Formats: sequence, structure tokens, C-alpha cells
Amino acid sequence: MALRGFCSADGSDPLWDWNVTWNTSNPDFTKCFQNTVLVWVPCFYLWACFPFYFLYLSRHDRGYIQMTPLNKTKTALGFLLWIVCWADLFYSFWERSRGIFLAPVFLVSPTLLGITMLLATFLIQLERRKGVQSSGIMLTFWLVALVCALAILRSKIMTALKEDAQVDLFRDITFYVYFSLLLIQLVLSCFSDRSPLFSETIHDPNPCPESSASFLSRITFWWITGLIVRGYRQPLEGSDLWSLNKEDTSEQVVPVLVKNWKKECAKTRKQPVKVVYSSKDPAQPKESSKVDANEEVEALIVKSPQKEWNPSLFKVLYKTFGPYFLMSFFFKAIHDLMMFSGPQILKLLIKFVNDTKAPDWQGYFYTVLLFVTACLQTLVLHQYFHICFVSGMRIKTAVIGAVYRKALVITNSARKSSTVGEIVNLMSVDAQRFMDLATYINMIWSAPLQVILALYLLWLNLGPSVLAGVAVMVLMVPVNAVMAMKTKTYQVAHMKSKDNRIKLMNEILNGIKVLKLYAWELAFKDKVLAIRQEELKVLKKSAYLSAVGTFTWVCTPFLVALCTFAVYVTIDENNILDAQTAFVSLALFNILRFPLNILPMVISSIVQASVSLKRLRIFLSHEELEPDSIERRPVKDGGGTNSITVRNATFTWARSDPPTLNGITFSIPEGALVAVVGQVGCGKSSLLSALLAEMDKVEGHVAIKGSVAYVPQQAWIQNDSLRENILFGCQLEEPYYRSVIQACALLPDLEILPSGDRTEIGEKGVNLSGGQKQRVSLARAVYSNADIYLFDDPLSAVDAHVGKHIFENVIGPKGMLKNKTRILVTHSMSYLPQVDVIIVMSGGKISEMGSYQELLARDGAFAEFLRTYASTEQEQDAEENGVTGVSGPGKEAKQMENGMLVTDSAGKQLQRQLSSSSSYSGDISRHHNSTAELQKAEAKKEETWKLMEADKAQTGQVKLSVYWDYMKAIGLFISFLSIFLFMCNHVSALASNYWLSLWTDDPIVNGTQEHTKVRLSVYGALGISQGIAVFGYSMAVSIGGILASRCLHVDLLHSILRSPMSFFERTPSGNLVNRFSKELDTVDSMIPEVIKMFMGSLFNVIGACIVILLATPIAAIIIPPLGLIYFFVQRFYVASSRQLKRLESVSRSPVYSHFNETLLGVSVIRAFEEQERFIHQSDLKVDENQKAYYPSIVANRWLAVRLECVGNCIVLFAALFAVISRHSLSAGLVGLSVSYSLQVTTYLNWLVRMSSEMETNIVAVERLKEYSETEKEAPWQIQETAPPSSWPQVGRVEFRNYCLRYREDLDFVLRHINVTINGGEKVGIVGRTGAGKSSLTLGLFRINESAEGEIIIDGINIAKIGLHDLRFKITIIPQDPVLFSGSLRMNLDPFSQYSDEEVWTSLELAHLKDFVSALPDKLDHECAEGGENLSVGQRQLVCLARALLRKTKILVLDEATAAVDLETDDLIQSTIRTQFEDCTVLTIAHRLNTIMDYTRVIVLDKGEIQEYGAPSDLLQQRGLFYSMAKDAGLV
Repeated sequence: MALRGFCSADGSDPLWDWNVTWNTSNPDFTKCFQNTVLVWVPCFYLWACFPFYFLYLSRHDRGYIQMTPLNKTKTALGFLLWIVCWADLFYSFWERSRGIFLAPVFLVSPTLLGITMLLATFLIQLERRKGVQSSGIMLTFWLVALVCALAILRSKIMTALKEDAQVDLFRDITFYVYFSLLLIQLVLSCFSDRSPLFSETIHDPNPCPESSASFLSRITFWWITGLIVRGYRQPLEGSDLWSLNKEDTSEQVVPVLVKNWKKECAKTRKQPVKVVYSSKDPAQPKESSKVDANEEVEALIVKSPQKEWNPSLFKVLYKTFGPYFLMSFFFKAIHDLMMFSGPQILKLLIKFVNDTKAPDWQGYFYTVLLFVTACLQTLVLHQYFHICFVSGMRIKTAVIGAVYRKALVITNSARKSSTVGEIVNLMSVDAQRFMDLATYINMIWSAPLQVILALYLLWLNLGPSVLAGVAVMVLMVPVNAVMAMKTKTYQVAHMKSKDNRIKLMNEILNGIKVLKLYAWELAFKDKVLAIRQEELKVLKKSAYLSAVGTFTWVCTPFLVALCTFAVYVTIDENNILDAQTAFVSLALFNILRFPLNILPMVISSIVQASVSLKRLRIFLSHEELEPDSIERRPVKDGGGTNSITVRNATFTWARSDPPTLNGITFSIPEGALVAVVGQVGCGKSSLLSALLAEMDKVEGHVAIKGSVAYVPQQAWIQNDSLRENILFGCQLEEPYYRSVIQACALLPDLEILPSGDRTEIGEKGVNLSGGQKQRVSLARAVYSNADIYLFDDPLSAVDAHVGKHIFENVIGPKGMLKNKTRILVTHSMSYLPQVDVIIVMSGGKISEMGSYQELLARDGAFAEFLRTYASTEQEQDAEENGVTGVSGPGKEAKQMENGMLVTDSAGKQLQRQLSSSSSYSGDISRHHNSTAELQKAEAKKEETWKLMEADKAQTGQVKLSVYWDYMKAIGLFISFLSIFLFMCNHVSALASNYWLSLWTDDPIVNGTQEHTKVRLSVYGALGISQGIAVFGYSMAVSIGGILASRCLHVDLLHSILRSPMSFFERTPSGNLVNRFSKELDTVDSMIPEVIKMFMGSLFNVIGACIVILLATPIAAIIIPPLGLIYFFVQRFYVASSRQLKRLESVSRSPVYSHFNETLLGVSVIRAFEEQERFIHQSDLKVDENQKAYYPSIVANRWLAVRLECVGNCIVLFAALFAVISRHSLSAGLVGLSVSYSLQVTTYLNWLVRMSSEMETNIVAVERLKEYSETEKEAPWQIQETAPPSSWPQVGRVEFRNYCLRYREDLDFVLRHINVTINGGEKVGIVGRTGAGKSSLTLGLFRINESAEGEIIIDGINIAKIGLHDLRFKITIIPQDPVLFSGSLRMNLDPFSQYSDEEVWTSLELAHLKDFVSALPDKLDHECAEGGENLSVGQRQLVCLARALLRKTKILVLDEATAAVDLETDDLIQSTIRTQFEDCTVLTIAHRLNTIMDYTRVIVLDKGEIQEYGAPSDLLQQRGLFYSMAKDAGLV
């Protein structure tokens, strides 16, 4: 009323008049409303947004956009709008000057609108200067202004059409101009401006179109349409994918999380843990630095009395991602409020149908209102989902990056507590849990909000009766709470089992060759299946719990409705359950169903995420190495001439363990060559690790001057080209690179590599021999041109002549590194006279130190060791013809120079792929100064030779056979039973709702409805039948999922173990780990849930369409076309979605492969200080993975928006047909039809999402089947040709015209081998690199099958019998000693075939009994992953003990003693001579002196036998064997 005078001179124009606007057949707004509210609403909107938007723009400067025609036009239109508004204002002033009285509104509204248009023009320019290409704020402003103006336009047109209308010509003309300008401005705002200057997208060859998309394109996800069209026309490839938006990349996301985590950790108030060591006698406490390693000590850990406070990872995640994620709160709140508009409009629609006097336009108004609110709800909801999914993606990226960075710096003791399997699970499963949770975490507050709003509206509709429904919900709370707690328990147990399984699988894949050589596949298969059985037990319990949960979640809304309706109709006979009451309540109950269903799932997800959060927190809280524990100075810095200074230092591998190295003190001058010697396990390698800061320094001082390069005992090779392995991140300097290649004796190898130094040398260097790998590792260190070099026994893996060449040209006094500081751990005595200083280690201490002559003169332990070894050698040499023994102290130096080279033939032939025709036999000295070989190798560089197969993505639609395979894995009976129960459930649901509509149409007699009790009873019975069906299908799907999971895993595991070695050599382990972790997790957890949701959505859609057609048959006209649109959009989408899922799966494998590779070489990476480069590589691989994931989540939104629009059209037409047919339809049927149509949008959305999820997740089954159908090696056992149990009795081995090749398209690596080895003979196999020595032994075990010819053992052709029948009867001590995590006993006897007494005997003979007896758990001592808690030498002795246990008639030694010291080697050789006296022994010789007393020697070259005979005879022939013996200093 107060505005009457404001709007008109006489007060005759009210703001609102119901008779003008509502209670009329021709509605309109009052003039006052038009001149105030419709003008002011857009103005108030823009002014309300301005402060926040201005602040946002000032903080987010994306660059500067030059003036473009689009921007100029929008600016010009803004000024024109301002002029038009103020023209109205000046016209009003002109009228007043003429004495015409005007109401204040004609001055206020144009002034406000004019100023607002100036503000809009200012914002257009501000956005341009801040790089905003398209503005949502401005588009919304123009849209609101236009909609308000549209109402005014209609009113003006209607007024003009009246005959007696009074027209205000000037204001009408200015309004029409104003309206036209608004329309143009709105259209222009739908387009995007050009990219800002200096924008990164300008230089990106394939930028993400999102950044340059218009606001309208972004809210409808139109910008991804191009990719979806391309995916529909042809399968998408990696090159089709866009770059990630900068804010989503690892480079942006990970550092922020890491920084926040470090800040959080810094807040943690922890008293440092003090470790005090004491002897068993409490009266004799010892300082931690004074402990004698030989004394038995206890670690007393004195903890802080204060309570430890753990850093909160949740807080860190919130701080990192919260600001962006909070935007989802805003969208979710709007969506939740809009959800309840549907039932309220339905209430008005049913009221309209019942009111025959209501004008028709009201029905159409409700219909349009229902459609518009549904469309707005769709846009808001999917902006919410988009923010959630992007947040989840960023969290996953950040978690993977943080885990990777942490893995590079954790201590070795922490590495033991977090195995590779656990860390891989952190990156895959746990990171995924966070990603999944991000989508639903808002439901924690949203679900209660929805429940409260629904109950409030139900109270308004049903009154106190709704309390009955509330009581049911309250009763369900403890049920859900119990299930949540149980779920957490099962989740923890499941993750633990999964960690153990992945850890074991990782070890199996790393040690697969050893498993095959020992025929241990079945034992380890049983171990994996035992762990898997425990995992499935937990999964089964979880599945049963899930079935109970599904039952309660589905039945709770029905029980709530049933109880509410029952109480409503029984407490008062006058309570009529009419259509309005029933179906509005039902619509609200349907809304209530979602939060009640989703809340327990969200709680379960939070429980799962909390488990993952704790696991991740524990890992990220692990102790880190302290590089500052070692003082590092640059070379330019002064501070004396010593490169390395160590004073009274004590080191340990774990703070809680006794020290490994005690009281270490030494100084090494610049340029010195230092040798470190000692027995196996004395601490030589630990000393190098201490200098690399790999160990915890308890006390003392360590200073290192200059950069460090490190060559580990076991060479670490990357899955890359040979060149990249050597360069290792350095720039290529051709002359220096050539000199390094020559010095490291790699020239001959480049000749035989298919693409020279650009040949990809495989994961862990699988297609290189041990010697070749070690030389590549050495070349990497040399090329780094560091100041200090740490060599951990690198010469043990190369032949004598190669070792001599490397020492002379690289390590020795005249080598490339002669001016560098070098520390060489070695078992070889021959180099010791040439070194400057010798450090003798014993029991973790330096027992002696000095030059070679000084140590001999002291006549201490070192001199005694030399004499002992010399006398042993003298005894051996006395038996050899043509070899002169050396004795006496005066001649020891000569003996050291010539006789004792510890070697390991490099001849594991260019493995598995290369032909021996390219191998060389010339003396390496011929290559010293030659560049011809390098030039030949470079001629091959144009094409890189690939060995490893990348994980490939399948293309096209997932074959029906994959679904059929999954159904067969479930069981056909369970599959069809599930479908039948699904149908029963939805038929019951449909019947109960139809029954309700009949109930509401019952006639009212004397103020009550008849048959209320019957109606209520039948309604309840139908609900009970629905509940039974729900429980039945949940149980069936859950049990079926477990059966399928078990079946697919067994098939995959069996297939992988039955695959030949060639399969593992060309398949990166990351691919296989991916199958056993992520893909199997999908089959375990995701697919059963997706099936339930897909089937539910399918039957819901069918049911909704049936109801709408029954209620309004005219809908048959529109449903089929909408169905076709739906089908087309769905197929259009699935083609791209499926391929994106495949690309995402494929790009995930390199992430794991790179991570595994990093963990194996972490000490090398740290030594070379290459952490940043590897972090960058990891980030790139993660980003490549997310490049495929991001389009897939956007494509999901693209689909959902379009399908929900189809669903909204169904709502529109269902309501429209109800309005048209209102005189022939009952209110009950209208309520039923429209309430179902309101749900059909959700059903359609879920149906397509679930059909897509089904297809994308079933890809996991496809990928599991892919590796279940690989090529297989020969059968393990063949009953028909099984040899006698006593075979072989003699051990006679015959090679008859035997030829071997690694692939059909390659030349022979062994040619026409004809040789007979009699039972009990000891035969040495020698030859230069690439001669075919290892190939011969691999052929004996049928690791590679013969191409021609045959091998006969004791009269049986080995090709005719099963592989296990063969391999159980032959024993090998391999070159690389492989142990598995588990007890020591398991590593010796995985089948538990032998008694403890036999195991102890084998350990005694292998010289390990004393060591094992000293262990607390004896035979049950847990070996770490890969046997890392034993030295390499001790691992080799365990391998010897294995051989002694098996005690077969044929023993093969493949360079087996390369990693042990000379004394231990002598012990091993003497054990073999005595224990295998009556056995046939084939030895690939690593030290020629060890085979001089053998019966015969085979000399191989270029895959052929060149010489064969007794060693003495071959020496007299002065052939190849003679030249090799000469190189070794034996003649």
C-alpha cells in the first residue's frame, strides 16, 4: 500500500492485485509491479554480486585480452543501454518541467537502471583486462533483465491491442529499443572472447577447450562435444586427448599438499625418541656409540611421557582443496532446496485437476514451472558434481605425488614396514577411495538437510502421523551404525590381505625366473591363493552385510510411508487419503529415499576413506633420511685436501636396532683409490650406504667434498634405451660419451644390439646379461663426471679380461677416473697392489687400514687371510698340468696381481631376443682405440628397437563374450535368478503404487473412505514381497560377485604362472601389477554394485514409462521419439566413454611401472641427486593418466545434462497431457503419472550412468581375460610320459644337434651343439660375452624350447616330459640370488618336503648354520622383501643350501659365486666337490681356477662349441681356453 503513491499520482496503481494477476483468464502484472520489481530485480542482483566479483577478479588475473570486435560491441551496447535508460529519465524531467505531475517511480527506476548499465559496462572492461573470456555473472544479469523485460513487453503488447488503450509513445519506443539491446547483449554474452595475451594455451598444441569455452558451453558441457563426436566416429587415441588444465596438473597440486603436510607435521609436538643400548648386565650400561657389534645388546627405547599428537591429514587435505571444494556446498544447497519444488508444484497441479473452475492457463503455468525448475535443477546438480569430481581427481593426483615423493626419502627401516605392495595400494586403491569420497562427502550435511525438509513438508501434509515414519527412521540408525562399524572392520582386514597379496605378486613377478627354474610355481600359487582365500572370506562377509544394508535401505522408505499412512487413516476416520495427500507425500517419500539410501553408503565410504587416511598418514609420517647428517661441501670450497672425512661415526639401519657400523674413522685424500675388503656380511656395502646417507648416523662426523656417483652391487637398469640409461639425465656430449662407452667395454655390445645404443633394454634390463647390466651401470656413473665414485663390487659380474680392461681404463691408476676419489668394494685380490689404501672390514668395524705393503708388513688378519688363500690356491694349482703354483710370502704380491680375479661371466647371451651370430670373440684390447665399432652401432640408431610391450587399449565396443564370460564366472543359475528377483522387486513396487492410486480414488461416504483396512493390508503385503525380492537379489548378486572374482583371479594367476619367460621379458611388471591390484579391485568391489544399480535403474525406467502410458495413453506419441533421442545420445556417449576408460586404464600401468622401478633404484637416484627429475617423470605419467580420466568425467556430465533434459521433457509432457485430459482423468492417476515422471529424470540419468559404468568397469574383466589367454609354456606334467621317480639315476646328458633361437624371426643363438656329458662328470662351460653359455643352461631347463635337435638325459628326451618333471630333477644355483618375503625355511623348502634336521644339515654344509642359529627366530626368521635384510653373499649361500636340500643328480652353477669373497667361494667350491661328488655338475665358470680340476671344459663361441676336453689338454692346445686362462693370470 505504501508504494501506491510511489507508483502513481492518485494512488490508484497497487503493487499487487490478485484479480489482475491470478484470478483471471488473462493474467497480467500491475503497472507498479512492472515499473518497480521487474526493473529493480536485475539491478539488485548485479549490485549484490559486484563486491564479491570485483574481489575475485582482483585476485585472479589470467592475463590481458586485447579489444576485439565482440568486446567493442558489448561495450558499445552497454553505453547505448545507459543512454536509453537516461533518455527515459531526461524525458521525465522534461515532462515535469512542462508541469506534468509524475510519480517518483519514473525518476527512480531509470536512474537506478542507468547506473546499473554503467556498472555492467565497467565490468565488461574489467573482465577483459583480467582475462575473463566469458562471464557467468554477466550472462545471468542479461538473462534476468531480459526475462523481466519480457513480462513488461507482453503487457505493453496486450495494452496496445486494446481499442481504448492510452499509449505513452516515447516510453514505449525507448522500451522496445531497450529490449532489443538486451536481447543482442544476451546473445553476445553466450560467446567466448579470444585467449588472453601470454596465455599458456596459446603455446599448447592441444589445449583443453574448457578454458576458452563460453559460460553457456561450460554449464551445459557443450565444449566436450567435439571429442565425443570424434570418439563416436573412430576409436579415441592418446593423441586425441587435451592437455590438462594447469590448475589440475601435478606441478600445481602436489607441492601445495606437500607444503601443507610439512607445516602440519611441524606443529606436531613429539619428544624425540631416545635409544639407549645396554648389555645384558644392567650394571654395565653402554653409550650407543660404544657398543661392540659382537656383544649381545638390548635396545631400550625411552619415550616421551607426553602424549603423542599425530598430524591430521584430513586437515591438510581440507586446507589444500577446501576453498575450491566449498563451491560445491553452494550448488548442493541450491539443488536441495529446488528438489522440493517438484512435490509442491505437483500438489498445485492435482489441486488444479480437482478444481473444474480453474482457468486452463494455470495448468500450463504449473507445467512450464515444473519443467523450468527441473532444468535449473539439472544444471545446478551437474555443476556440483563437476566440482566434486575435479576435486577428487586433484586429491588423487596430490596423494600419488606425495606418496612418490615420500618413497624417495623414507629410511630403510621405514621401507621394511611399508612394502612395495602396500605403497602401490596407497597409490591405487587408497587414492581412489579419496577420489570416490569427494563425490559424496557433501551428503554428510545434505542428507540430514533433505530429511529435515522432507519431514517438515510431510508434517504440513499429514500432520503428527509423520512421527510414525520418524520412529522407523530412528530405529534404523543403530542398525546402520552397527553395519558401518562392521564395514570398517572388514575394510581394514580386506586392505591388509590385499597388501599382502600384491606384495607377494610383486615378488613373484620379480623372481619369476627363479620360480620356473626351481619349479616352484605351484607352491607360490598356493601361497597367493591362501592369501586370496582370506581376502575373499572378508569380501564375502562384506557382501552379506551389503545385502542386509540394501534390504534396509530399500525397505526403510516404504516402511516409513506404510507406517505414516497407517497411522494417518487409523487415528482419525475423518483423515481422507486423497490423491493430493497421498502422491505429494509419496513424492516426498521418494525424495526421502535417496538421502536414506545414500547416507549409509556415504558413512561406509567415509569409514573406508578413514582407513585409507590412517594408512596414508602412517606412511607420510615415516622417518626420512637425513641428508644433513653428512656435511657436503663443493669442490671449490677449501677445508683441506680430503674428499671424505669420517670421525668416530656409528651407523645403524634402524634407530631401534643395534649399530651396524661402529667407531668408523678414516680420511681419504682427493684423487685416492681405496679398496674395501672383508668377508660376507662384514659391512662393506653398509659403509658405502653410510657415505650415501642411506643409514642413520647415531653419532660422529662425516664430511664429503664434491658430487658423488654410485655403482651398486646389483646393477639397476631403467626400462629405457641404453643411451638414456648412461646419460641418466645429463646432456649428451658426443666425444666424452664415446670415450665412456669404450672405457666401459660396451662397444662390442653396441654391435649386437639391434638399434645400437638406442635399443630399449627392457624392464630391469631383462635382455642384457649380468655383465652387460653392470657395465651400463658403471658407464652411467663414469659419464656423470662426479668428484667421488663409490663402487660396490662392480667387477664381480664381468669376465676376467673385461674386468681387467675396466680396471685399467676406468677405475685404476691410469683409468679415466685417475684424478677422482674412488672407493672400490671388492672380493678380488688382484687389484689390491694397485690401490692407494685398503680398508679391511670385520664385524662392522675397520679392523685394519693402510697400503697393500703396509698391511702385509703388519702381518695381521689381512696378511693371514692372504696366506690362507694363497696356500689353498697352491694346493689346487699343484694338481693342474701346465699351471705353476706360487708360494711363500715373497711371492704373494705376484699371486695377487695375476691369480685371483673374482669374475662372473657376462655371457647371459643378449638375452631372449638377440642372435648370437652378432656376438664377438676377439680380445677386448682390439677395441681400445677404435671408433669403427661405435660408428657401426650408430648406423642402427635411426630406429629404436622395442622389447617391452606397452599396455595397449582395446578399441570398439566391449564384446558380448566378455559379459558372457562374467556371467559364466558368476554361474548361469545365479545370473538368471538375480534377474528374476529384480523383476519381482519392481513388479511389487509398481503394484503397490498403483494400488495406492486406486485407494485415493475410493469414494468418500459420510466423510470417510470404505475398505481402508483392506487397502492398507494389501499395500503392506506388496511392500513385504518387495522387501523379500530385494534381499534375494542382493544376496544373489553379492554371492555371484564373489564367485566371479575367485574364478577370474584363479584363471589369471594360473595363466600368468604358466606363461613362458618371453612373456615376462616383454611385459612390464606394472601392467601385471595393475591387473592384480586395480582391475581385480574393480571386479571385487565395483562390478557387483554397478550391476545392482544398473538393473534397478533399468526396471525403474520401464516401470515409469508403463505408468505414464497407462495414465495418459496419448503419451505414446512422445515417449518413443524421446526414447530414440535417449538411445542415440547414450550410444553416442558410450563409444567415447568406453575408450576413455580404456585409455585411462592403459595410462595407469606406466605410473606403477615407474614407481616400482624407482623403489628398486632409489639408492642410485639419491646418490646421483636425480630425485627432482624422477619426480618430474612421475608427475608427467600421472598427468597422462588424468588426461584420460578428466574427459571421462566431463563426458559423464555432458551425458547427464542431455539425458536429464530428455527426462525433463517427459515430465513436461506427462504434466501437459494431464492438464489437457484433466476432465477425463482421476486425480489418483494424475498423481501417479506425474510423481513417476518426476522420478524418471533420475532413473534415466542413473540408467545411462550405470550402463556406462557397467561397460567401462567390465573392461576390467576384458583386461583380466586378456592376460588369461596368453601363450603358454609346455605342460608342467604329462602323465603318459612321466619319467620314473628315480630318474635320472646316472646324470648322463647328451646334446644331439641342438639348436636354440629366442624367436622365430631371429637367428640361432646355439648352433648344432653335439656333446655327451657322462654321469658324475664335472664340466665347466666358458666363453666370452655373448657366446651362449647361459643359453645352454636355459635350454637344459627348457626355459627356451629347442629349435632343432634334442637333449637326452639318461635316455629320456626332455622335450617329451612335463616341465616340472624335468625341473624338479635338475638343480641350479643362479647368478642372481633371489629370496622371497617369508620365513627362511619357506625360502629353502616352499613345499615343506624336508624335515628340520635336513634343513639344518643343508645350512651347515652351506656355511650358514652359525648365522641362522644366532637369529632370534632361527628357521622362522622373516626375510624382507627381496631378501634385503641379508647381504648378497648370504643370499647366495641360501641358494646353495637350496641346492643341497634338493640334491639332484644334475647341478648347474650359473656364475653362482660372483658376489661372495674368495674365502667363501673356496668353501662353496669345496662343498660342491664333496656333496655333489657323484653328481653331474655343469658350471658356467666365473673364476677359471675353480674349474681347472674339472673333468672337462666346454668352450663356446658364437653359439658353437669351439673346444671340448680336459683343462690340461685345452691349455696345451693354446686355443681359446688358453687365451682366457692367460687373461685370468693362470698361465
